[in-house]
Amino acid sequence: MALLLLDSASLYYRSYFALPESITGPDGTPVNAVRGFLDTVAALVRDRESTSVIACWDVDWRPQWRVDLVPSYKTHRVAVDLTVDTTSDDGSVEVVEEVPDTLAPQVTVLRTLLPLVGIPVAGAADAEADDIIATLCVGGVADIASGDRDLLQLVDEETTVLFTGGTSASRGGRPWQVFTPDVVREKYGVLPQHYADLAILRGDPSDGLPGVKGIGEKTAVTLVNTFGGIQDIMRAARNESTGKPMTPAVRRKLLEAEADLPAFDRVVRLAPVRSFTPPSPLTPQVDAARTFADQWGVLRSVDRLLDVIG
Repeated sequence: MALLLLDSASLYYRSYFALPESITGPDGTPVNAVRGFLDTVAALVRDRESTSVIACWDVDWRPQWRVDLVPSYKTHRVAVDLTVDTTSDDGSVEVVEEVPDTLAPQVTVLRTLLPLVGIPVAGAADAEADDIIATLCVGGVADIASGDRDLLQLVDEETTVLFTGGTSASRGGRPWQVFTPDVVREKYGVLPQHYADLAILRGDPSDGLPGVKGIGEKTAVTLVNTFGGIQDIMRAARNESTGKPMTPAVRRKLLEAEADLPAFDRVVRLAPVRSFTPPSPLTPQVDAARTFADQWGVLRSVDRLLDVIG
C-alpha cells in the first residue's frame, strides 16, 4: 500500500493517443483522454491498493531556468501563441506547448474534475510535474505512474515507477511495467541512482538534451559502471593515471563537453522543490463529481474511480 503519484500530462497524452476521438460527451466533444485517464487511475489504485493519490501537474512545462541552462530543452514541443499580450511592455507573444486542439479542453475538464473525486492537484511555479514528484516521494513508500524515463532516477527500495501506456491501459487494464531497482538495472544497465548520469552522457532527444557528442548508450553505460557518477567520470577523464581503462577517443569527447556537463546535470537530475507545500487530503464531493461527470459523458469512469478511492 502506497502513495500514488500521477505524472498527469504523461497519462492524459497517452490516453488521448490510445483511445479514439469517437468517444465523446453528450454535446459531441471528444472525451477520450478524460475517460482513459480516469480508467487508468482507477485500475492503478485498485491494483496497487493505493492509500492516497496526488495528481502532479506541469504548472510550467518548460521552466525558463532549464531553458537558460540548455537552450534546446523541449524546443521541439514549442509553439507560439499569436495572441499578443497587450499588458506586456514589449507586446511579446507567448511561447506555449503544442497541444492538440481536441486535447486542450479535456485537460481543463480533468483539472476541474480531479479535486471533485478527492484527488488533489499539486504543482509549483517554475516546476514541472517531475519536480513535484521528486519532492513528494521523499521519505515514504510511493508508486509513480508515468511514461517518462527521467523518473527512473527516483526508483529505490520504497519508490516504484509504473510505466503506463497502450490502449488497454487506458481502458482500465493493467499492462504497465513495474520498475524496481533490479528492473532498471536489467533494462538500462545501471542502477537507478546512476540513471541521471546515464541520461546526461547519452542525451535525450525527447527532451532536446544533446548529451556528450559521440557518446552513445553503450559507452555511457560502460563509463557509469566503470567509474561511477559524472564527477567521478570526469575526474578519470582529466587524470590518465586512474588505473581504469578509458580510450583516448572517449577521453577527448568527455573533455570537449566538460564545460556543458554542469548545466546538463542541473536540468536532468531531479531534486525536491524548495518551499513547496504538499497538498492537503481531499474528501470526494460525490454529488458534484457525478453531476459534472454526467455533463461530459464520463459518469461510469468517475463512478469506478470513486468506488476504488472509497
